[in-house]
Amino acid sequence: MPATAPTWTEERIERLKNRFEAGLSCREIACDIGVSRNAVIGKLSRLNLTREKTSDAPRPTRKDPAKAKRPKSVPRLQYRMLQALYAEPAADHEPIHNGQCCSLLELSKERCRWPISTPGADDFRFCGNPPVEGLPYCAGHTRIAYRPGSRQRVARG
Repeated sequence: MPATAPTWTEERIERLKNRFEAGLSCREIACDIGVSRNAVIGKLSRLNLTREKTSDAPRPTRKDPAKAKRPKSVPRLQYRMLQALYAEPAADHEPIHNGQCCSLLELSKERCRWPISTPGADDFRFCGNPPVEGLPYCAGHTRIAYRPGSRQRVARG
């Protein structure tokens, strides 16, 4: 079995130190020496060689005002919409009036997307009522679709 040459010879270590002091990046040093970037980073760490921070500009903190004006995520907004919808008094047994039913071709963002009947059946259609803003269903179908605590395990057999 042939013996392999060590990765870090005295010559490579000296080249590493010289290139590091010259300000080359770890990628540039790795290409010059013929080793991986991670090998250079590891060896610099073992030699306790670090670069001093040259930038006097402070790093942005979490309380940076530019980040504070970031728009809220869609799930958070939907949660708040649902919270407001459930705060309104409504009877769960109250029927949903489907007077504005529509076909798939007539469906748009301005119409409730709740399917009525079985897909492929002659009487298949969508609810078509005006949806809750930001959600795909009208208020009645939203209450059905997004019931709090409705996730249940389904027995598989």
